[in-house]
Amino acid sequence: MSQNVDRREFLKGSLLAAAGSALALGAATAARAEGQPAEPVRIVPQGDGCPLGKIGKLQITRLIMGSNLITFYIHSRDLEFVNNLARHYNTAEKILETLAVAENQGINTIMTQADDSYLGLLKKHRQRGGKLQWIVSPHLSGKAAEDQTTIRKLADEGVDAMYIHGAQADPFCFHRKKDVIVRALEYIKQSDMPAGVGGHDLNVVKYCEENNVGADFYVKTFHHHNYPTAPKPEQLKGPLSEVPGYWCKNPVETAEVMRAVTKPWIAFKVMAAGAIPPASAFNYVFKHGADFVLAGMFDFEIAEDVKLARAAVAAASQRDRPWCG
Repeated sequence: MSQNVDRREFLKGSLLAAAGSALALGAATAARAEGQPAEPVRIVPQGDGCPLGKIGKLQITRLIMGSNLITFYIHSRDLEFVNNLARHYNTAEKILETLAVAENQGINTIMTQADDSYLGLLKKHRQRGGKLQWIVSPHLSGKAAEDQTTIRKLADEGVDAMYIHGAQADPFCFHRKKDVIVRALEYIKQSDMPAGVGGHDLNVVKYCEENNVGADFYVKTFHHHNYPTAPKPEQLKGPLSEVPGYWCKNPVETAEVMRAVTKPWIAFKVMAAGAIPPASAFNYVFKHGADFVLAGMFDFEIAEDVKLARAAVAAASQRDRPWCG
């Protein structure tokens, strides 16, 4: 029994160390349990920070906080328990702690979907003193008046940049709905913020560039296929697949196409939804042209991932594609 206790204490200590100054949020939880008001978040930068790039007028860390692990849009292939496990770990208060950890480790931007429940947590983080920038994908209907209202509402709520999510841009481009894309980007720009387009399908970038839709940046899946559960060549049937798990069908072609694109590129699904270690993932995507990496992280992973991203950016200084952001 004593051996088990020691192991628990060791794990607990490790997690708390990774969380750093986010412990202030834990104290806030206890205060509320006693009927006292929550303490503001104290943002105390730790370590050497995170390298910066630029999208439009925004200075953005090259490692951007993803949100799938804390909004539960989790790609877990056929491991059904993973989503349930994440929901039990990432309570609302743990999510707020995670946001504080990210900011304390030097990350200054998070990307997420326009879900009211999660945006409410981001607002609470700001109310407590947090300064994270938000890049959000609005839910578009394709109808001009509705989309304009949606985008204006998000702008009023404090969003810093918006992009058309790949789940919507993939079919928009496939069905050649240029007018919907151009209109949404114009509405975003009217709110004086950068406007981007996301995609799992490389044809999204090709279509947008060929048709000059006016995107300020792209959000494109990018990961190598050097992992044990990577798809075999005959299994590469579409832009993405949950089983076998891949989200970038052809990384070599993606790098080639993006080399000619002069707009900032945020790479996502860089770890193939957890199948590729972050060191391998970050080094690959920065070396082969990505300007920013979007990565979902639990609180205890953030400090190490920032170190790895910093090293990967430094190692990619002589890459073929110039930094575009």
